[in-house]
Amino acid sequence: MKYTLRFMLFALLVIVAAGCSKKEEQKAEGVGSPHGQTQRKESVVVVPDTVKGKWKAVKIAVTDKTANKETVYVMPLGADFPLPGSNIVVRVENFLPHFSMEGTTLTSQSNEPKNPAAQVRIMEGGKEVFKGWLFSLYPTTHAFQHPKYGFTLVDFVPAS
Repeated sequence: MKYTLRFMLFALLVIVAAGCSKKEEQKAEGVGSPHGQTQRKESVVVVPDTVKGKWKAVKIAVTDKTANKETVYVMPLGADFPLPGSNIVVRVENFLPHFSMEGTTLTSQSNEPKNPAAQVRIMEGGKEVFKGWLFSLYPTTHAFQHPKYGFTLVDFVPAS
């Protein structure tokens, strides 16, 4: 009787787990949408007028993992920055000093650097290898994974 009860509890657990994973698979496959794909809404970056033109550059620490060396570069907003000694080009597309996300809108709640984030595009050999955000308070969140280099937002430069 003892073993039968254990077996029944185990079987129930397996059935519940299987049912949950099926629902998760259906959500992941986007059941009900064409070709099983979900419609993902693109994020929109909105730089408020209180922030526009107030920042001219960010400082990004680039770690060469093979040489175990870190160098901090000042990278201007909106310009390509060729990383010395490599075929990598970094472009800082946006800087939000008080990053916040409301639905699919990425914006800044103020011009105060309370949660600084830089949107970067990294090209290697002319091919985009990363487009995302670097967060100074959370450097490992959505961090770019590269075999040789690491990138961290460390500071920001206000416009004169």
